Amino acid sequence: MFALAEARVDASPSAEDVAKAKTWPTWGCEASEFPWTYGSSETCYVIEGECVVTPDDGSAPVRLTPGTLATFPAGMSCTWNVTKAIKKHYSFH
Repeated sequence: MFALAEARVDASPSAEDVAKAKTWPTWGCEASEFPWTYGSSETCYVIEGECVVTPDDGSAPVRLTPGTLATFPAGMSCTWNVTKAIKKHYSFH
């Protein structure tokens, strides 16, 4: 068994990174909790709402709030706990 790379969160992304993220499609959901596994890496930029993403491998949970840019590695399984309806720009790579 190997360790996956951890999720990375940037609470103060550069203006260039934000401008790029704003060209990506958007996704959103109401407050809810659900399991998720990443088939490929995802980078997202949170527009509104709040959630905590808890990796199944025991690594530290990450909190996403408006203005944060996060990258989740391919193969990561986690639980999304959306506490306030969330909307984000996203890109799979």
